[in-house]
Amino acid sequence: MTYRTPGPRRTVIKAAALAEPTAALSGYTVGVTADRRRDELAGLLESRGARVVLAPALRIVPIADDAELRAATRACLDSPPDIVLVSTGIGLRGWLEAAEGWGLAEPLRAVLARAYLISRGPKARAAIRSAGLHDHWSPEGESYEEVVDHLTARDVAGLTVAMQLHGESQPEYTEALEAAGARVLEVPVYRWAPPTDPAPLHRLVDLIAGHLVDAVTFTSAAAVNALLRAGEPAGEDLVAALRTDVLVACVGPVTAAPLRRLGVPIVAPARARLSALVRTIVEELPKRAVSLEVAGHSLTLRGHAAIVDGDLRPLAPAPMAVLRALAAAPGRVLSRAALLHALPRGADEHAVEMAVARLRAGLRAPGVVQTVVKRGYRLPA
Repeated sequence: MTYRTPGPRRTVIKAAALAEPTAALSGYTVGVTADRRRDELAGLLESRGARVVLAPALRIVPIADDAELRAATRACLDSPPDIVLVSTGIGLRGWLEAAEGWGLAEPLRAVLARAYLISRGPKARAAIRSAGLHDHWSPEGESYEEVVDHLTARDVAGLTVAMQLHGESQPEYTEALEAAGARVLEVPVYRWAPPTDPAPLHRLVDLIAGHLVDAVTFTSAAAVNALLRAGEPAGEDLVAALRTDVLVACVGPVTAAPLRRLGVPIVAPARARLSALVRTIVEELPKRAVSLEVAGHSLTLRGHAAIVDGDLRPLAPAPMAVLRALAAAPGRVLSRAALLHALPRGADEHAVEMAVARLRAGLRAPGVVQTVVKRGYRLPA
């Protein structure tokens, strides 16, 4: 796992700077599970002030020499499809490059030129046009459901539909088209494979289960399934965190489908773009902040930091955990034993005292955390 941060972690951000768009996500930690465009997504998040945890869930493996792809290409040439769904730009380019290596690029291009071409999104459309072809239709929401609805409304009975796969088979959509009378030919241009180093993904699972990230992003359903598989040993804690404290942001409805089946609430932009995904996170995360007036100070809890009288002050996990526990019940005295449950595993009551001391030093706001002799600590109501 790699932490990427936009500057020193412990720097206090003053109120004026915190009001700038570049600080919209300051104090928050966001997990990124993408591989191919992880740097682009991480850069967009960092430009809004977020701390980013890179943990690719999968990697794309081209299969240009794969017998299955060659067989699917031959099938398209022998029995030209009436309709071709281009799911991704990288997929179409990879298909044509593979066909070039087999001496089949021009025959394949001719077959595609005669077919009713569907581009699932702008990148697929750009790849189609850069190949000298023309797409006929594209779903507004870039979802497979829209494609199936569009084709069944056109009546595909007796027609052949070639579906360029998006990393893995989509049996529910294939079956829907077959039920409508179409012959479906799947074209596997690339496959998902486990990351070369699985340690970052497992560490991200631990951070999510421990409520130590504020949001996690997904750009494919395959990445969702990979993270859930990686989290199977602690599956209940992982899913519970995703259902409650951790904001789950998906690039679109296809990506979100496995999470919805588990009852995990998700947020997604209206258009499947990384920039729109980041804007959605910027809109949603601050809504979860807890704000209090304590001992004459305004206090807002934001991810791994507290905003004290307008200034953002980053805190370590243990002091932040104590602050969250106290803020959940302002005015109520929490014993050391009660606060111990909020700390990372393996802590003892001495660790509570240390965390409280570090919390007071980090907040720099006298009177916010009160000691009640022989009873514990509280935030005065």
